[in-house]
Amino acid sequence: MTSPSRPAVRRNASPYLYGGEAAAVAQVLESGQYGHSDVTEKFEREVAAYLDVPDVVAVESGTAALHLALLAAGIGNGDEVVVPSLTFCASVQAIVAAGARPRFAEIDPNTLCVTGASVLEALTPDTRAVMPVLYGGRAVDLTDVAPVLAGRGITVVEDAAQAFGSWHGDRKVGAFGASGTLTCFSFGPIKNLTCGQGGAVIPRTAQEAETVRLLRMLGIRQSQADRIRSTTYSVDTFGLRYPMSALNAAIGRAQLARFEEIEAKRPQLWRTYRDALAGIDGVALVDVHVEHTVPFNCVIRVPNRDAVFADLQAQGVGVGVHYPPNHLQAAFAPWHRPLPVTERTAEEIMSLPFHPAMTEQDVSAVVDALRKAVAR
Repeated sequence: MTSPSRPAVRRNASPYLYGGEAAAVAQVLESGQYGHSDVTEKFEREVAAYLDVPDVVAVESGTAALHLALLAAGIGNGDEVVVPSLTFCASVQAIVAAGARPRFAEIDPNTLCVTGASVLEALTPDTRAVMPVLYGGRAVDLTDVAPVLAGRGITVVEDAAQAFGSWHGDRKVGAFGASGTLTCFSFGPIKNLTCGQGGAVIPRTAQEAETVRLLRMLGIRQSQADRIRSTTYSVDTFGLRYPMSALNAAIGRAQLARFEEIEAKRPQLWRTYRDALAGIDGVALVDVHVEHTVPFNCVIRVPNRDAVFADLQAQGVGVGVHYPPNHLQAAFAPWHRPLPVTERTAEEIMSLPFHPAMTEQDVSAVVDALRKAVAR
């Protein structure tokens, strides 16, 4: 088969660097302070200013952020957390790590996100939290069921790993802590904003911020600077080693300084795909609400997905599948429940190459290859 012969097309996703990241990392290397430092705290303040929130707690990964958020919300043994099955397994593993049980919920096949109705259907007397996953960067609106959740003491812990920069109404995703939503971001290698590796919890209160900070640093209350000046320190509670290193924070600061370029580039790339895909029989583009979203990926639903997937890979197109359903995974078998919409949708979805290095010509090459594969 003929390959599109375009390097960007061969990658499904790719980090995007602006050029200042290497110098920022070098500066940290020269300082000799590679762990949590004032660089990490500057990154936290800058992210907080970007989101227009009082505080941000940076951690080592998005998975760590979810784990800490659940612990800070008091979720633990015997509790149940409603979560879509169609997500990266990290969402579910964070629930299990907190000692809780996942309760898998159905999705809307047009958005791949949970809905208020699917959340209500999944609730049980043991439900203590709901974890909507903002698939592709699209905000999940649970306003219609918020009174029910609040009345039952259920916390909303947003898995916004793919949604940094997106909007929910007139506020950025992450800026709804005052309404009871606890948001977690990922700054992994291919996310909208990368730290190389990293994540963040957006706490709802000052007390919750303090709790997360204690948990991320092994339960030690004193800062690193205070510990250097003292002959002792106090371990006040259970904790984990989840801090964000200064090396990763330096990359994040360089990224955030030019994030407006990604805010413009990713939606435009998604719109280019939307226009190019129009008219291909049987192919449906998963909606990300692009006017309010900094899209993380470009996902389609296509019949005979496995054959089309193999054909495109043979043509040199870096397609992927995000994700196999978790309720069908062996690790989560104890919590299996039938989810026919999720199962049917998971057999159709395919992620097209999507990263800021791509051009309109790259999109055309991908869509031309897809058109041929669908027609075979």
